[in-house]
Amino acid sequence: MTTATDQSASDARLPTPALLAFAMPGVCIGALAVALPVYLPHYYAGHFGLALPAIGLAFMAVRLIDTLIDPLLGVAMDRTRSRLGRYRPWLAAGAPVLMLAVYMLFNPQGGISYAYLVGWLLAYYIGASLIVLSHASWASVIASRYHERSRVFGAIQLVSIIGAAVALILPIAMARHDGSSGSGDVGAMGWFIFWAAPAGVALALARTPERIVPEQKGEKFTLKDYWEMVSRPDMRRIIIADFCLAMGPGWMAALYLFYFHDARGFTIADASKLLLIYVAAGVAGAAALSFAAIRLGKHRTLMGASTGYSLGLIALAFLPKGQFPLAALFMFVMGFLASGFPLLDRAMVADVGDAVRLEQGKHRVGLLYAMITTSQKVAGALSIGLSFVVLGWIGYQAKEGSVNSPAAIHGMELVYLIGPVFFVMLGGACFIGYKLDSRRHADIRAQLERRDAMVPEAAILEGLSGDQGVPVHIVEPI
Repeated sequence: MTTATDQSASDARLPTPALLAFAMPGVCIGALAVALPVYLPHYYAGHFGLALPAIGLAFMAVRLIDTLIDPLLGVAMDRTRSRLGRYRPWLAAGAPVLMLAVYMLFNPQGGISYAYLVGWLLAYYIGASLIVLSHASWASVIASRYHERSRVFGAIQLVSIIGAAVALILPIAMARHDGSSGSGDVGAMGWFIFWAAPAGVALALARTPERIVPEQKGEKFTLKDYWEMVSRPDMRRIIIADFCLAMGPGWMAALYLFYFHDARGFTIADASKLLLIYVAAGVAGAAALSFAAIRLGKHRTLMGASTGYSLGLIALAFLPKGQFPLAALFMFVMGFLASGFPLLDRAMVADVGDAVRLEQGKHRVGLLYAMITTSQKVAGALSIGLSFVVLGWIGYQAKEGSVNSPAAIHGMELVYLIGPVFFVMLGGACFIGYKLDSRRHADIRAQLERRDAMVPEAAILEGLSGDQGVPVHIVEPI
């Protein structure tokens, strides 16, 4: 470790090249965000003939199991002390776990059983948890300022969108002349994610120093602490909103190919192009909504985005079938707005982490992000599990070559639309009357900086920022 002194908090802005390097783990996570829920269930149902309800229940069971792991990982990360830092070892550990699981899921050999699917899904979610949770927690301490956090999480969201876009280009490029797709596009997605994971993690570790914030000596985590975090009014709002804002798009993603192919009359290749437009719109959306959050506040921006998203989804159902230009326009608008959901939620969690540290003297950002990750996984479990069970109940058939009745297709349309609209609107409504705005957060940061300056042994601060006059210990990049 090295030591620096007299570095002003005004220097806390991470240079853009370093910020982009830090954000690179988002490439594989963004690619998985579309490949896993949109293409993998469709592939296992259509190509291997697994029943949709059984696939949905497999995803749901695994994600619910995984939700029990996230809080334990969050606590372990917050209590980690190592020469590499607090979150860096966990980020490094996640890459090989994720790589192995992705290889087995996207390149299955021979007959596929439900046990195979459940086992490797569980391995995947553990690896993804290690990367997502450590990366988000690390991001919260890289940027301590309210608006700088919007910038950092905006960069992560931007890189994730690029990863998702690359993954979506693969099935378009590999589509057969009849507009359908084969199993090769799923395997190609898997190989892209397989190599993106270690490359992104390596870049983040190599270019980014880590700050370990001060905390009081002798603190120990108890179940009471966990309950205190959950019962905080600000955190409770964020958790419920995050669940709803993940449930809506997750529900939509699970049924996306079925809806756009069977109900809207698009080929799989054209449906992939529309999804690419949706994802690519998030590049502009992440930047624009980050700017809007600086001007309007994170919670107000999120409320507006959720309302616009729901209206766009409703309008999509009334468009003429098979009309690509009109569908593309609405998919662009929805993707633009949806990019703000994870970006702004996570930035607000970091603000709550500062409030907790001021009130309790405890660094609980890892635990707070574990709660958010848990809520998203519960939402992901229920969105796939419930929607697929309902499709089975109405008689919809997903196997290649199956012919569905008009009643089954109409029922699938209703399932696709009602769930996302309801949950996204509810998620936005959670922030009516939200109090932790930029003014309140600025006051919290000022109090934290005054207190930290009085505790000389407390700070192991990031390489690019620190409190003036306080020794700054830097965990250097590898």
